[in-house]
Amino acid sequence: MTRTVLLWALVLAAGAFALQWLEYRFLARTFSLEVYVALIGAAFAAAGVWVGWRLNARHAPGPFEPNTAAMTSLGLTRQEVKVLERLAAGQSNKEIARTLGVSPNTVKTHAANLFAKLEVSRRTQAVRKARDLHLLP
Repeated sequence: MTRTVLLWALVLAAGAFALQWLEYRFLARTFSLEVYVALIGAAFAAAGVWVGWRLNARHAPGPFEPNTAAMTSLGLTRQEVKVLERLAAGQSNKEIARTLGVSPNTVKTHAANLFAKLEVSRRTQAVRKARDLHLLP
């Protein structure tokens, strides 16, 4: 950011210098002053657009990396993480059981363990806390 601001300051200084130079030189007598003002104004407008684009450029985020340290400290098992991912996708217990190939009671047990480990009482709270801990994208 500082480099961009300094670059912009140099462009402004160069423009001011160019205006002063044109005022005292032969070319200033050849063409009207309005032509030079328009050219320098267009250059400043283009430079302003470029600086604005550079300052507001958004960088693409990298691939999601789950917080394995938080998973370990909470004591989450791989199966509980799979259940948590499906909870975040909005699946019901039956859908999760069908997807993972387990019984609905096993899913209920994993969900209860998740709620206890995350210290929450609802699915939405579990998903929100998991996202806050960067366990889910």
